[in-house]
Amino acid sequence: MTTPIAPASASVSFRLAWLVLVAAVLAQSPLIFNPGYFSHDELQWAATANAVPGLPPPWFSWAAIDAYQYRPLTFNLWLWFSRHLFDVPYAFHAVCVAWGSVNAALLCVLGQRLGVPARQAAAASLVFALGPYAALTHGWVGTLGDLIWFSAALGAGLLGTSRLPLAVIATGAALATAIGLAGKEAALAIPALLAVAWWFDRRPRWAIAMLASGAVAALYLALRFDGLTQAAPQGTQYALSLAHVPLRWLEYPLFAPLLHVPETFATFTQGGRGPLAISALLWLAGLVALFRADRRLFALALLGGTASLLPVLPLGASFNHYGYAWSAWIALCFGAAWPRLTARWRLAVALLALLAVAHGAMVMRLVHRVGTIQATFSPALAEALSTRPADAPPLRLRTAQPHTRWIFQRLTHEIPHYRGVAIGDRVQLVGDDAPADRVIQPDGQLTPP
Repeated sequence: MTTPIAPASASVSFRLAWLVLVAAVLAQSPLIFNPGYFSHDELQWAATANAVPGLPPPWFSWAAIDAYQYRPLTFNLWLWFSRHLFDVPYAFHAVCVAWGSVNAALLCVLGQRLGVPARQAAAASLVFALGPYAALTHGWVGTLGDLIWFSAALGAGLLGTSRLPLAVIATGAALATAIGLAGKEAALAIPALLAVAWWFDRRPRWAIAMLASGAVAALYLALRFDGLTQAAPQGTQYALSLAHVPLRWLEYPLFAPLLHVPETFATFTQGGRGPLAISALLWLAGLVALFRADRRLFALALLGGTASLLPVLPLGASFNHYGYAWSAWIALCFGAAWPRLTARWRLAVALLALLAVAHGAMVMRLVHRVGTIQATFSPALAEALSTRPADAPPLRLRTAQPHTRWIFQRLTHEIPHYRGVAIGDRVQLVGDDAPADRVIQPDGQLTPP
């Protein structure tokens, strides 16, 4: 029986990896052909990147290790993209989708090196790329850091399955971890994932990769201790508590089959008892399928899945992109189990995969819809404010459809300016029955009340 983590001599079909890349790009075309943006992050960074036309953006300092969020690679790359691509959303989104699709192709290669049969590795990689976690990560520019650190994690995994000299593996794993940590703090999961790989395959290359990665992570924590332990505002997504861990650990798997829930943090608030019970039963069946296929695979899924989430489990909220690496790991575990399952258990795994892909399609549709609205709303808002005196009271906006309010709360949240027009506190969303200067139509247009 093939072990869950196989020798590096496992054959690899690069043709299948290329097919995964192409198929992932084509299937995510709604994300590419999105005329706008999803949330306030993109608008805020674009405002910062273009604060002074003709001058370079105010780059984030690589020496600012005491910052609460020290992500110099992510922030500087984001500023550069925002400076050059913000006004061409299709190009900006194409970069993110292409990057995510490359991650899926690399996952296919890594899966095969770890002993997952080629077809199952390709199928698992596509389920990952088209699921609800990746759909938001690839479609929302604000998740650039997750693309970076997961690419670094894949690089470390590929080194661990290579036949390179141990010194090269150690250097590469250390470099990959450093790059990941420059992208996002979540890269602290990389040494934990390598430790899980070493536990199941006691070859020297995994130990070397784990130790080199762990040394970089330890140095990072030593340098960043003061910044990381700054108290986050209570009640926010960054508030840390061990009490959050059980709920976070449950939310990520339960979210995947819940087609009507767009974001992970709403799993329990919007899921509903019936759908949540069905989701829990499906995941229980999936775990039983893994156990029946190979107890080591079952343990690998639980331990590796937890390791991939380790940095985000204590946070005050869960998000789709936080489960990006988790969904990749779990997909590979199910891919490895598939050849060993009977038809009954394959049905359970296939149902989980189909629901995840269907959920991903729903998330893609939502991201595209919000982007279409933003492409109309933000210019309309800028036009309305451009002729309004700077000392006038805030422009009061009311949504024509109350259930769309969340979209415009995000699109007006702390936006310094939009294409040269100051926004800031010059706009106010009011209640459904309150007097308003403009009404926001479902398509983002502003009309008289």
